Amino acid sequence: MTEIDIDWRGPALPQERGELSAAVIGYLGGGASLPSGPTVPPEALNPYGDDLQLALYVCYELHYRGFAGVSPSFEWDPALLSLRSRLESHFLTTLRKDAHRHETVDAALAGLLVEPVEGTSVSHFLQDKGELWQLNEFAAQRSAYHLKEADPQAWVLPRLWGRAKAGMAAVEFDEYGGGRAERAHAQLFADLMKDLGLDTTYGHYVDATAAPMLATVNLMSLFGLHRALRGCLVGHFAAVEVTSSPGSRRLAEALRRTGAGPAAEFFYTEHVEADAVHEQLVRREVIGGLLEEEPHLEADIAFGIDATVHLEDLLSGHLLDAWRDDRTSLYVSGQAEGS
Repeated sequence: MTEIDIDWRGPALPQERGELSAAVIGYLGGGASLPSGPTVPPEALNPYGDDLQLALYVCYELHYRGFAGVSPSFEWDPALLSLRSRLESHFLTTLRKDAHRHETVDAALAGLLVEPVEGTSVSHFLQDKGELWQLNEFAAQRSAYHLKEADPQAWVLPRLWGRAKAGMAAVEFDEYGGGRAERAHAQLFADLMKDLGLDTTYGHYVDATAAPMLATVNLMSLFGLHRALRGCLVGHFAAVEVTSSPGSRRLAEALRRTGAGPAAEFFYTEHVEADAVHEQLVRREVIGGLLEEEPHLEADIAFGIDATVHLEDLLSGHLLDAWRDDRTSLYVSGQAEGS
């Protein structure tokens, strides 16, 4: 392998969290062969646990920025794709069992369109009593997605047409800053991280990112990279946009109250306005257009909403359990939960 075959601009490979992730990371690092049957088969692992979710995350990142010192050719490596397929199958089968609650879009969205009188979400907690160290942890964990915000959803564009495609492209155009690099939401999140004194390097906090957050990011890649799951991706995006505006308002208030800084506050105030518009576009044009063309995908859209809510609930539970006990929510090596 020559120097030209190696990508040096990506993040460093993360630290393994078990035998399966160690096998994947070792294979990419050139120091190990990928066994056809890992010592710990994916089917034996907790589908939401650290080992499986990190292994899946590493496989998916080859389709984004890759890793420093790893050849881009691994993106389509047959052995890795075969293993990834097994990981995806285990993860997706479990999600369909645990999260699939609705058959129609209206039913799946109904609960998300009503703000609870007494909220118990992470954004409610941070707004009311969150401390700066907790906001820092929240930003560090969310950076696994927000530093590539809108990229996983962009995979769906070639799989749509007509109103659905036009509506999705309009939302994505806004997410990417409307043609202005400094206004791209990924850049705005990097600016937020600077205000909080965090490292803005892409992938810097992966080793500290808890399994529920990895699972949330992996869901987007899973839905985005499979044409057969295009309806699920649209449902996922709808769930994100419907819940974003009120949650962003609370997070902006939390950052204002703790004196986090203007750029930190701006990221969420920008989302309050933008995502209120995006919600309407996604519901009317993207979902409406897709159902007009492919009505058989309604159950998939509903499942995408349900799966997103399910994983966000798992993440919320993880964060709040840690913070209420006054302990870190970040992953600590050697303390994997449910690998």
